Amino acid sequence: MQESHDTGSVKEQDPTVGAAIPGAGSPKQHRLINRFLRSGEEIRRTAGYDPVKFGPLTDAVIPPGYREIDRYWVTEGLALVVIARNLQTNQNEYLLFEPVLSEFEYELLERLYTDLRDVLILEDRDLVTDRRIVLARRTDDLLAEYGISLPDDSFYRIRYYLERNYLGWSRIDALMKDPGIEDISCNGTNIPIFLYHRKHQNIKTQIMFDEPALNSLAITLAQRSGKHVSIGSPLVDATLPDGSRLQVTLGREVTSRGTSFTIRKFRESPFTPVELIETNTFDINQLVYIWLAIENNKSLLFVGGTASGKTTSLNAVALFIPPLSKIVSIEDTREITLYHENWVATVTRETVAGGPGATPIGMFELLKAAMRQRPEYILVGEVRGSEAQTLFQAMNTGHTTFSTMHASDVDAAIHRLESAPLNVPRNMLQALDIIAVQALTHRGGDRVRRCREIVEIAGVDPITGNVQVNTVFEYNPVADTFSYTGRSKIFNEIMEYRGWGLKQLEEELQTRRNILLAMLDQGIKDYRSVARIIQAWAISPEAVLSSIDNLGELIR
Repeated sequence: MQESHDTGSVKEQDPTVGAAIPGAGSPKQHRLINRFLRSGEEIRRTAGYDPVKFGPLTDAVIPPGYREIDRYWVTEGLALVVIARNLQTNQNEYLLFEPVLSEFEYELLERLYTDLRDVLILEDRDLVTDRRIVLARRTDDLLAEYGISLPDDSFYRIRYYLERNYLGWSRIDALMKDPGIEDISCNGTNIPIFLYHRKHQNIKTQIMFDEPALNSLAITLAQRSGKHVSIGSPLVDATLPDGSRLQVTLGREVTSRGTSFTIRKFRESPFTPVELIETNTFDINQLVYIWLAIENNKSLLFVGGTASGKTTSLNAVALFIPPLSKIVSIEDTREITLYHENWVATVTRETVAGGPGATPIGMFELLKAAMRQRPEYILVGEVRGSEAQTLFQAMNTGHTTFSTMHASDVDAAIHRLESAPLNVPRNMLQALDIIAVQALTHRGGDRVRRCREIVEIAGVDPITGNVQVNTVFEYNPVADTFSYTGRSKIFNEIMEYRGWGLKQLEEELQTRRNILLAMLDQGIKDYRSVARIIQAWAISPEAVLSSIDNLGELIR
């Protein structure tokens, strides 16, 4: 059957051949077998595989002509990754090793895979049970029905593939679980999958698909994302259940090399301002500036090229939004994740998604609807069309907005905003307060993300009509540092609005620096902990300052 080969296992089979799979047998035999097997099977179905107790079930056999560079477990004892140098091409490759099945285990896996389709019917008790346990129970029942008692290592090898194929993502399941991978690219039929690895950059794998298997996987990816893909509608942009971004092209109508897909993986826990400091994407003074600007309702636009970290930064600085403020986010595909209760998350809808007679709902319609919900902050995933005019109208009517846009620098961003299809009038650009320019650049042999500059929109020159800008922070690529230019229109506006003097402004900035530095020094950088401390600061600054030496007390 095709599915088992699509999801299939390994290049080489163990030559050990077991006996043929027994038939179903009589009902009396079933009961006796079940009674005999239950005690041991019950433990396995609840406890699961323990690599310490049972040892690794996967071993890496490096092919001739390769030299090992690095190795690590994706799933301890089961899925092993080896980064190896191909001595012929002199390039690194990503080699994935999974448990090797004997011929008997392979035949049993195919039989189980087929029969499980008939018995995987959820009962009431299964609705609140871990899906892995439900699958293990059904597998145990079938093994008992076959009259087969498997040794532990054989049982867990088969269980690995059943979980991978039924609950996971088939042959790319380990890639989806690998935290070191940012992008997964399949370019067509019988073409190796390529990855972007956080440590090893662009790298080729040994995984490839034939045409039926690739089409099946692409349809599965789209359907699990709640989208429809077909030869009639071969292009799909969607968000996978784990938040990763998916682009699928089905068949050869559009892509001549066959079905293709790209998965841009996002971490389960979004980046925080503390992690942006740790990775030197921003320095602490830039984030303190953005923090104070967001508290004082300044609108912000992140611009940069593909994979420059625009959405990552947007997610991170959104933690500075006061805790009870009403937020509406608008996106094509879900990427924004906020730790706020008063948040309405909206996404666009294609016509086909709503069934026959449904009308498409684009970002323009969502943005108009958001304006009627009295939001204090509007977050737009990316502006690329006519919704830009409505977005800037929202800014001009006093709404604070954050968004991202593809552009290489400030001049390119302004030019793109004024040109079709965005068509934002120049006088409306004055409502935008801050533009942060990000880039994916090189530091030695590594590719890193940096904020190249932070620029304020100072207004429009009444004589020339040109947009006036003020650079607040600049990046020095030689020293890999950031510098403050010494002038800020935003700081002046905040001081005027709040009645602060220069000394009080500096005290406020220093207090926020101390909080971010304390979280960095104390290793507090996970999403929820950082959000809770920032929100605690907004509610009761005195409580945070009194616990500055041990901020962990605030998040217990």
